[in-house]
Formats: sequence, structure tokens, C-alpha cells
Amino acid sequence: MPVTQRATDAEILAVRGAGSIRAGAKVLGMAHSSVRERLDRLRKAVQGNDTDLGFASEKGMLGTSPVLPGFALKRTTTVIGKQGEVAREYITQAKAPGPRAEIPAGHVVKGVSILKDGQGRVTQDWVKTREGTDPLRVVEAIKAAFEGYQTRHEPIPAPAVASADLLTLLPLADWHIGAHSWGRETGTDWDLKIAEEVISRAVENVIERSPASGLGVVLGGGDLMHADNSENRTAKSGNVLDVDGRYDKVFEVAGRMTVRTVEAMLRRHDRVLVRILKGNHDTHCATAIAHHLKAWFRNEPRVTVDIDLSLFWYHRFGRVMLAATHGHETKLQDLPGVMAARRAEDWGLTRFRYAHGFHIHHKRLFGFEAGAVVAESHQAPVAQDAWHHGAGFLSGRSLQTITYHRAFGEVSRAREAILDAQPEGTA
Repeated sequence: MPVTQRATDAEILAVRGAGSIRAGAKVLGMAHSSVRERLDRLRKAVQGNDTDLGFASEKGMLGTSPVLPGFALKRTTTVIGKQGEVAREYITQAKAPGPRAEIPAGHVVKGVSILKDGQGRVTQDWVKTREGTDPLRVVEAIKAAFEGYQTRHEPIPAPAVASADLLTLLPLADWHIGAHSWGRETGTDWDLKIAEEVISRAVENVIERSPASGLGVVLGGGDLMHADNSENRTAKSGNVLDVDGRYDKVFEVAGRMTVRTVEAMLRRHDRVLVRILKGNHDTHCATAIAHHLKAWFRNEPRVTVDIDLSLFWYHRFGRVMLAATHGHETKLQDLPGVMAARRAEDWGLTRFRYAHGFHIHHKRLFGFEAGAVVAESHQAPVAQDAWHHGAGFLSGRSLQTITYHRAFGEVSRAREAILDAQPEGTA
């Protein structure tokens, strides 16, 4: 009886070179039954798709060798004699498979197809990919970006004195952030940088000249941004727009300007209500800006951001009723009837009613009264682009605040004219 010793897998695989399992076992000093069991286990490992042993099988290391260069062993047939010796071997070789496939850079797995044999074992599979970003990497990137994040907003002290009987409304009338105008073509240079400087300065000036009120309302009148996507076209009509800067850059400036506006209102008024209406130029980004402001001021108890998605805004303040819509769907002249029908209770409890419209900036719609409602459309602060200039529009440019007393209606206004287009040497 041979002395059993510990043999490696490579030594077991080399048994076939001895001519028979019995002869190989004698060389290894092992019982031939032990060698046979080891070989059986190795073959099963190959069938289980073990990578290293699969390679060994393809090269004939578990059956017949040598295998021709560039080919792999596909199938072996072995005839074993009565004494355990190898009588005959038949082999089938096939073109060797290529290198192990890797997912192409910039692709993610889209799906996997599996082919099974009659016993349910996998014989082949197909991995389908597509261009994209690994969701797990996106999640990790977001987690890393917000790790230890704290809002940059610090609570602003309330004004020492603010009248609870006053509400001051600041309409953000068609700012069209991102609009571009070439001075040689339109008479006024206007781009993203100029818009942020000119409009933000005018906002802070007009707020500072307004009465300190118990409630300040920041009312986005729609068309806060000039383009609602990176295609730089209007969503409904597909009109080409003159835009300065990429969409993400424009959105960043819009977010910064609206935050600055709310902070200026906080310094002047006791509480601030924010509502951003949708226009025909900013259906999607208006909602995004509203949520941006809600998140930014989430730790500011003096700010309320209204996330209503409708095209209308209503507010009752004592005996005063306020309403607004951009004007691209419901026209300003029709808004009084909408107020009476949809807000009948507010209508009945108020005496002073005001409707605010945007979209159209001409004086022909300024200050008309209809159905016990004073309605007005607001001028925009933005310079004209090439199309509006070529069409001959002559609307002025300004920003204003309107202050209402809860018992007496409108009591004062502060107006800031945009004078950057005035000739040099004029006031």
C-alpha cells in the first residue's frame, strides 16, 4: 500500500501524463481511489464555471494535451480499461474564445440574457449595455457632495419696526434671465452678467425705499428665465431665443438673484411670502426655482414659500384682495371674472381688489378698472432682444413695489426706472 502524501491540484492534473490513474497514484504515493475522487472534484469545478480550472480544461490540463495554439479543448471521450488504465481518448478542439469581456467605458448594464441546457445549467449569456452613468456612482457622488452640508443662509434679524397693517408686494415682472441683446443691433447691450448687476441693484434700491411692512410678498410673475431648456427655444411655438450662456449657468444666476431678492425683503419686512408663477418661457424652471427657494430658506422661520402649481395666485389681506396670473393663458382683462367666480368668499369679504398681470408690458394695459377690480400689467426690467426691437415694441423698463393697507387698499408705491439705455450725459 503506497504512503499517502498531500498532492497539489497541479500534481493531480499531471496524473494523466502517467498513462493511467493507477500509475499516477503510484508516483504520488496515493491510493488510486483518492486520486480519482480529486479528479472528479476538479471536473465538477470546471462545470461550475470556475475561471482558473475552466482555463485549465480548455488547454487540455484536465483531459488530453497538448491543445493546438489558438484552440481550446471542447470535448473529450475517454475509454478506461478494466485495470483503470486509459485505453483510448478522443478529443474535439475548437477556436479558443477571446479575452474576458469588460463593460465598455461610459456604459452601464442594461440587461442580461441567459441560455440554459435541459438540466437548467447556464451554457451561454449575453450582457446588454447602454451609454449612461452607474446609478450607484451617482448616489455616492451625491452623498459625498452633501456630507456635512449646512445651508448657507443665516437667519436675518427682523426690522426693528414694521407695520402689521401693511403688505408690500414686489412683482418680479418677466425678468427673462439669460436673454441676450447686442447693442449694435438693438441699442442696448444686455447679457447674464449685466442682468444680475442691474436687476439686483434695482431690486435692493426699490425695497429700501418701501415702507417697512408686516408682510412682504415676492411675486414671480412668470418668465423669470428666458429659456426653459438647453435648446433655447420656446416650448409651445419653438421660436429661437437669443440666450447668453448655457442653461445650467443661467439657472444658477436665477437662483442666486431670487435668493438675494428674498434676503433684501427680509431685511425690510417682518415676514416674507414667496410665490413663483409659471410663464410661457419658464414652465419647468419656475417650479425648480420655487423648490430651490423653499430648500434654501428651510431654516428661516420668517419665510414662507408657496409651492402651488396653478397659474393663478390669490391672497386676502384684511379688506384687500390680490390676484395674479402671467397672462399667456388667461388674459388680464378676464382675471376679475375669474377672481369673483373662484374666490367668491374672498370677493365678498373685501372692498379693495387688485389684479396683476405680466406677459404684456405696454402702457395700454396699465391701470384699468373692471368689475370692481383695479388691474394692471407690469413693465419688465430686461432690455429688448433683437426680435422685440425689430418688431418696434416701445414698452418702458422698471421695477416697483406696491404697498397696501389692510383697511384702505393701496397707499404707496416705490418705482425704480432702469436707465442703463439712456444716452451718456442724461439723467
